[in-house]
Amino acid sequence: MTVKEAIIKVLEDNKSTFTYLEVHDLINENNYIDWSNAKTPTDTTGAQLGDFIRKNDSRVKRINGKRGFEYYLSKYENELNLSEIVEKAVDSGKKDKSISYQERDLHKLLSSYLKSQEIFSKTIFHEKSANSKDSHQKWIHPDMIGISFLNLQNKSSNALMKVINKSDAFNLISYEIKREIKTDHELKKYFFQAVSNSSWSNYGYVVAFDISKNLMDEMERLNQSFGIGIIELKAKPYESNILFQSKYKELDFKTIDKLCEINTDFEKFILQTETMLIATDRYIKASRKEFDEFCDDYFKTDSEIEIYCKEKNIPDEQDREV
Repeated sequence: MTVKEAIIKVLEDNKSTFTYLEVHDLINENNYIDWSNAKTPTDTTGAQLGDFIRKNDSRVKRINGKRGFEYYLSKYENELNLSEIVEKAVDSGKKDKSISYQERDLHKLLSSYLKSQEIFSKTIFHEKSANSKDSHQKWIHPDMIGISFLNLQNKSSNALMKVINKSDAFNLISYEIKREIKTDHELKKYFFQAVSNSSWSNYGYVVAFDISKNLMDEMERLNQSFGIGIIELKAKPYESNILFQSKYKELDFKTIDKLCEINTDFEKFILQTETMLIATDRYIKASRKEFDEFCDDYFKTDSEIEIYCKEKNIPDEQDREV
C-alpha cells in the first residue's frame, strides 16, 4: 500500500477531520505502512496530504482550524461540522493577536518562496558588520541577498570580476523585508530604504507580509519612477505575489566591495557565487550543494510551514481577515 492509498483508507474509515500527525498515527495503528526505511514518516505523511491539495485531487480537502490544517474526504463534507472548526480557529486567532511575530521570522518564508523560483538566498546580519552601531550605515545593508544563475554552463573564466561582464551568467538581487506596509508614510520610508540598500544589485525588492491595497496606485508610481519591485509575502510562501517587478540595472562594484569589507555574510555570499561560476562541469554539482547548504534554510513540506507559522504566531490569510 502506498502512502496516498493509506491516507485515503484512513480518511475513508474515519468520518472526521484530522491533522497530518493524526493521519500518520492512524496509519501506524492499522499497520498500513512499513516505515522502517523512512527517515521522517510524519513529514512524508504531511507532504503527501499537501500533494492532494496542490494537485487539486477532488477526493481530499482540508480546512484551517485551531489545530492547523485538518484533512477529510470530500464526500463526507456535508456530514461534518466544519463551521465549528473554523469558529474555534477564529476565536484562537483573536486571543493570540497580542503575541506578534518578528521581522526576521519572515526570512525563512521568503527563502522558501525564492527557492521555488530557483533563487539562492542568504540573510545579511547587520549586527555582524564593522561599525554596525553607526546610524549612517543604517541604509547600506540589504536584509537578504539573492542570486539566480542564468547559465551555469558558461564558466570559462576564473574570477567573479571576470565573469561579471557576462550578462547571461547571473542576477544579484536585494531584498528589504518588512512586517507590514499600512500607510503612505511607511511605504515611502521602506521604499527609499530599499532604493539605498539595493544600489549595488541588478534588482531590488521591498518584501512585506501585510500590504494595504489602498496604496497600490502609489506603489505603481514609485515602481515606475525608481524601479524597486514589491513582493507580497504569504504564510503559505509559494502563494506569494510579485505585485510590481523590479527593473534591471548594472551592478555597482564599488558598493559591492564596500559591503564585502564591512560584512562577512555578504563577503562569503560573493565568494560562494564566484566558486559556483568558476566550477568546471566535473565539480558543478558539488559546488551547488555546498552553496545550497551555505544559504538560508527553507521549508521542505507544507507541514513544516504550518508548524513554524504557529510557533512564530505568523497569521495566515484567514487570521488577517478577522
